[in-house]
Amino acid sequence: MTEAEMSKMFSPFPKMSMAQKGRKTIHYLQQLKDEGTPIVQHCPAMLGPMFILAAEFAGVDICRLPPSDLRLGADEALKLAPAHITAYRSFAKRMHINYVTDTVAFASKEDALANFSKFHMAGADSILPMGINNETLKYVADNYAIIYGHVGAISGWQTMGTFGGYKRIGKTAEEAMKVYRMAYEYQENGMKAMSIELVPIEVSNTVAKKMRVPVIGIAAGGACDGSEMVDMDLFGLMANPASHAKTYDNFLKWASGVYGAWANDVRTAAYPEDKNGSHMEPEELDKFLELVEKM
Repeated sequence: MTEAEMSKMFSPFPKMSMAQKGRKTIHYLQQLKDEGTPIVQHCPAMLGPMFILAAEFAGVDICRLPPSDLRLGADEALKLAPAHITAYRSFAKRMHINYVTDTVAFASKEDALANFSKFHMAGADSILPMGINNETLKYVADNYAIIYGHVGAISGWQTMGTFGGYKRIGKTAEEAMKVYRMAYEYQENGMKAMSIELVPIEVSNTVAKKMRVPVIGIAAGGACDGSEMVDMDLFGLMANPASHAKTYDNFLKWASGVYGAWANDVRTAAYPEDKNGSHMEPEELDKFLELVEKM
């Protein structure tokens, strides 16, 4: 046995690092921005991990992963978050997972660092804390949490309470400047990337141009450094799609067609065919039938 073979035999661990080769890290996303390559982001919403698998097959760069089922209650959802992230990571080894979390996870700086660390260990490449303040952001960023945040219309009760509804903001110069200032302060306090939502094209493009970090548009119209689409829009699952949405196929029409073809085959005896099963050896069949008759 050669020395190299001996070394391999007695060194069973392939590597010490937990990193996945080819993983689309925040460094990779920054490279895409710097070279002018548009970044592609999707959000599976509640459709399940098979959709992140399909997106990875297609070469999509980022999955914005919503929290686990909030109907369970905020505390229970927070407790289940690492398992939720791990489930999606098991389906997509290389895609950048940007995990969305609400205020309950960062009620204090210390809570934020503890929870964000768990999210990273579970497989999230970056954390999206909706409405995080600059003090908490700087604290977690200084402690190496990777924050990919959000400006513009902040999803959920935060925008509903502040603006009286989930609607476009930044239509006046003053409103637009608030969005810009928030983005700039986030960047200067350690945010590594951000999405910008429901603002005019001019605002999203200006923010993307002026920021050093990647800026991804969501219902923002502008090209930014890339764009997101929610899977329910991509697959035609919304009864009244918004103006920013673009549908590429109707998932339920396709899926129901598959089920219908299957049901028709069963009902017309087209399935199963002989090739869909297997047969006993003739002598074993004879023995079996003989035993049945004797019973």
